[in-house]
Amino acid sequence: MFKILKITKQGVRLGVLKTAHGILKTPFYMPDATRGFIKLTTNNEVVQTGTKALVVNTFHLYLQPGLETISKAGGIHKFMNWSGPLLSDSGGFQVFSLIHKNSKLGKIENDKVTFRSPLDGSRHELTPEKSIQIQFALGTDMMVCLDDCPPNEFSRPDLELAVARTISWAKRCKAEYLRQIKKRKLKGAKKPLLFAVIQGGAEIDLREYCTKELVKIGFDGYGFGARPIDENGNFLEEVLTKTASFIPPSALRFALGIGTPEDIVRCAKMGWDMFDCVIPTREGRHGKLFFPGKKESYKNYQTININNARFGRDFTVINKKSKISELKKHSRSYLYHLFKLKEILGQKFASLNNLEFYQNLLKKIRNL
Repeated sequence: MFKILKITKQGVRLGVLKTAHGILKTPFYMPDATRGFIKLTTNNEVVQTGTKALVVNTFHLYLQPGLETISKAGGIHKFMNWSGPLLSDSGGFQVFSLIHKNSKLGKIENDKVTFRSPLDGSRHELTPEKSIQIQFALGTDMMVCLDDCPPNEFSRPDLELAVARTISWAKRCKAEYLRQIKKRKLKGAKKPLLFAVIQGGAEIDLREYCTKELVKIGFDGYGFGARPIDENGNFLEEVLTKTASFIPPSALRFALGIGTPEDIVRCAKMGWDMFDCVIPTREGRHGKLFFPGKKESYKNYQTININNARFGRDFTVINKKSKISELKKHSRSYLYHLFKLKEILGQKFASLNNLEFYQNLLKKIRNL
């Protein structure tokens, strides 16, 4: 259940989302625990960063370890020993990315997608129904419909085709969702939330049409599909603003894959409620650390690259304001040393620092 409590002067929607595994305050950010874990970290460490919800990847978990293993474990929560809310994607983004990069790896049809596993080359089919069935087998709190996710630089006719498929598949996903709810006799808070994905590239009229058709079907929330930038790397600010306005105020607004701190701030002001991305952990593993700016403003932040030689003699602590003891005890010189030796402990410290930064950023946004 989702309820808006207040909309700030800046346009941020302050709300409460109740799930089977906990309550979330909007807007919120979810790190990507792609294969059932966040690389190099334990669940307890992730919780210390202020993280309450994670995103797991349907595509990867379906391929490995497979649904039989996860089902025998009692679902994905028990398998990965995570007690908080989990959102599962549809698996579509990964499959479509695979096919768009190499057409020999799969085929997109009107009723399904066929693809070859990047692990062993085995052939698989993914239909809207199967995507929902997989997500119910995982047992997540929030699920996403299978959609046709084209690159934004696709031609208008190709974008129109993707929108038509997305709407058609959303109908089938909703029907399968209702079948699974009835079959499993799920009621109240035990019913997972279902999200549809809005496609249309940079064409605002297509985004509006797609949204209206999805709203007719009826979902708990609606996500912004495809990348939030155009082929030149420009942020699609007007498209994101307009798309948010097309979504009913009572529904959750999920900005999939967004993003950088500044993009999260911009989208929260547009009224987007949910965010996920790999930036904090991926960048951390490469030595990029995020810190608040001197003014402690949500707009103001700085980054450092710990691989820079100047940090070899920097004996200040990694992050004196952190709630994570290791970041308050160890020096940046030591962190530089760990990275020079390719010691994964350094990547772990950087990832935790960045996750904590992102969660603190969302707290600041909620106080706008």
